Amino acid sequence: SSMARWMADRENDADSVGGGLNVKLHKDDPMVAGVLLDMSMNATISTSLDLGHQVLSQLGGVARLHQSRVEQAGFAVLKSAAVPSILVETGFISNVNDCQRLHDTRHQRKIAEAIFA
Repeated sequence: SSMARWMADRENDADSVGGGLNVKLHKDDPMVAGVLLDMSMNATISTSLDLGHQVLSQLGGVARLHQSRVEQAGFAVLKSAAVPSILVETGFISNVNDCQRLHDTRHQRKIAEAIFA
């Protein structure tokens, strides 16, 4: 984020003059909290995308994919800063063929194994 870059630049400036600038970062500072949250979210999103690519690759061997790429969405359940999250779409209940497959326990097992492979 721009705030993280500003803080890094300021620290680098202090280092370049022998630490003469006094950079004080307090854990209760809202700016610091925002930067830390932003950094955590970036890392979590990256991990979630990596996991999504792995799961998508595995699912491609089990079922026809509606989308062949990992997408991002703003669902609340996908926004944890601490836990990587993915939402796996396994079919459409409005599609007769998908609905039949989704009710088949063998297909359910194949999907589960692909997700956890």
